[in-house]
Amino acid sequence: MVGERKPIHILAKKEDIAPNAIVVGDPRRVVLISKLLSNVRVVNENRGLLTVTGRYGETNITVATHGIGAPSAAIVFEELRMYGVKRIVRLGTCGSIREDIEPGTVVVALSSIYDEGGCGLKRYYNGFSAPTAPDPYLAVRVMEEMNRNSLDYYTGVVYCSDSFYSEESVLNKLIGLGITCIDMETAVLYGLSWLRGFNALSILIVSNNIVKRSEHYSSDMLESKILKTAKAIIEVFDKHYSEG
Repeated sequence: MVGERKPIHILAKKEDIAPNAIVVGDPRRVVLISKLLSNVRVVNENRGLLTVTGRYGETNITVATHGIGAPSAAIVFEELRMYGVKRIVRLGTCGSIREDIEPGTVVVALSSIYDEGGCGLKRYYNGFSAPTAPDPYLAVRVMEEMNRNSLDYYTGVVYCSDSFYSEESVLNKLIGLGITCIDMETAVLYGLSWLRGFNALSILIVSNNIVKRSEHYSSDMLESKILKTAKAIIEVFDKHYSEG
């Protein structure tokens, strides 16, 4: 008989993790987003998975690092859920494969495709295709908040890759399928959200245009857009999901 699962990578107390979480790949982004919160405290540094919890208005919010790629991200999503997290919004970066979507553009992922058996989802879904769509209410509320703040964005389907440097081998096929951009974590976030029972959304900021071979923008170069997008997410948490 399998016993109750307990987190072994994020080493925090249950009360240290809020019901609402923003997750990012780069720990520097945790530090940046935490500037929007008050009473911020570090609740985990184990394995380099920097995690902080702070307050905005009447709402506690956790900001956590999930690392690079689906396996690392899945561990963090699973363990946040073990701590009682009810909503996870990924604020990440992606590579655009549309010529008209330039670095700095915000993309709301309304669905994600992945390679058959990829992103670790084969193990979770045992041969079935994983449902890779966000929670519709959370998605609509965040998009409405971005509209109110005149923050332009695209919506589209994201291809979730397991290998960062092999994307050009399938680029033409992805373009033909109407894919907007490529990241490495959205599909597993969405698949796990339906399986484990939490609400999820993935919002991506374009760091480079793969088709044009544009310059790759760093987190520092995208700082302003990251903060504006994070503020919209945080506002939604405070307005609609203020549970302490």
